[in-house]
Amino acid sequence: MKNLTESLKTLREIKDIAFATVDAGGNPQVRIIDVMMADEDALYFCTARGKDFYLELISSGKVAAVALTKDWEMIRLSGRAVRLDEQKEWIDKIFENNPAMEGVYPGESRYILEAFCIDRGTVEVFDLSGHPICRRSYSLGGAEINSKGFVVNKNECISCGICAEKCPQGSIIMEDKAFIVEDHCLHCGLCSETCPSGAIKRR
Repeated sequence: MKNLTESLKTLREIKDIAFATVDAGGNPQVRIIDVMMADEDALYFCTARGKDFYLELISSGKVAAVALTKDWEMIRLSGRAVRLDEQKEWIDKIFENNPAMEGVYPGESRYILEAFCIDRGTVEVFDLSGHPICRRSYSLGGAEINSKGFVVNKNECISCGICAEKCPQGSIIMEDKAFIVEDHCLHCGLCSETCPSGAIKRR
């Protein structure tokens, strides 16, 4: 399972990944954007000032990005994009690290681009390559990780074991009461739907 730094590096290696934003009308928008650089705690990209993507970034900054590796690992980043200071220096650095950009924006035309980074948010790695599946979430820049999935209310659990039998990944262990191993949970909700006592609830 990749750690945070490895996940950011992998997004850079994939490079062309889907970025989602919200437009002025509250409608979701998604497009393929090149990850231009990555370090241990931030992802860098750029876009032209004339594009809707730029306006959406400037307006709210809210962005989500996702990519799938050849080994069936989904890496998802959600956070806020920040426009960087010293724009010319950052654009020059991006072009230095991505020489093919010169063919798209030759010469001084490169400065229609502006550089952004995502240095605060959450990164989720969802590895579908093995059984059971494995998922893990990381905080980028100290952002709070919101708990997802399902949890067993121990006071309501009757230890019948139905949830463990039904779980498609075998991620529920029967101890005294049922226990969900979060790293292997699909978040499908089958356990909650089949629990006769209603002890399993969405977080």
